[in-house]
Amino acid sequence: MSDFSADWLALREPADRAARSSRLARAIADVLADTAELRVVDLAAGTGANMRYLSEHLASHGAGAFQASGVRVQRQSWLLVDRDAALLARVPAPGGPLRCRVETRQVDLATPSEFVKARILDGPALVTASALLDLVSRDWLRSLADRCHEGGASVLFALSYDGRIRWSPDEPEDEAIRELVNSHQRTDKGFGPALGPDATGYAEQCLANLGYRVQREPSDWVLPPASNDLQRQLIEGWAHAAAEIAPARAVSIEGWRSRRVAHVDANRSHLVVGHEDLAAWPLHGAGRAGRVGRLGRAG
Repeated sequence: MSDFSADWLALREPADRAARSSRLARAIADVLADTAELRVVDLAAGTGANMRYLSEHLASHGAGAFQASGVRVQRQSWLLVDRDAALLARVPAPGGPLRCRVETRQVDLATPSEFVKARILDGPALVTASALLDLVSRDWLRSLADRCHEGGASVLFALSYDGRIRWSPDEPEDEAIRELVNSHQRTDKGFGPALGPDATGYAEQCLANLGYRVQREPSDWVLPPASNDLQRQLIEGWAHAAAEIAPARAVSIEGWRSRRVAHVDANRSHLVVGHEDLAAWPLHGAGRAGRVGRLGRAG
């Protein structure tokens, strides 16, 4: 399974927050509006960035709310799951007016026996993950969809890479590098052959076949020249991935990398990285979903 450092997760968090679909977060909050205590399971949670974003949006739209002495109280219960105990140790303690109980649990999600034994999908109202689906296999994702359906859980999967990359200024090798990166995205990341750019479409298919109402929205990273540290990390990572797929083209790839980094260093690099968010809920538990159903798919 791919490992990510705390520094990388911190570097990408502002871009993630800016990119995510607030409409889908609101849609899920509307579906779960009548849930007095909202149980959420966050898969591959890292240092808790998904919880930090989503707990605020759920609370602001009434999910996990109840009346106490005439006062509206928000209550959420989060289980953050990751294979990396060091990342989970960095999850901050909950604070502020939101009553958010947080538990962390180290589980290797790539190992089905551990996944089942940990019973992490027993009873949550919402199963969520960020930047995970493009790393997993078809079998793994289909199994996850089945488990969510068995428990009647809604899902919100954010920031799945969809294969689109646009650079400015252009370089002659851009399209070839993108194709190599997408080939690398489909290699085994620990769960079997990864879905890569096909992840959101396959998730939609699995969930729709199980009777879920599914909504998709683009959640692209739009990175200006000021995001030079993140852009530099992406370029280095893409060059490495491309060279792994096509070692015979290493010289061309290195030339591309050098020119791309020069654009970043000169504060003239603009970058768009395509992602998608997906929200889905069982129709039998749709709550206020009649209003949600007007969203439609964007992009």
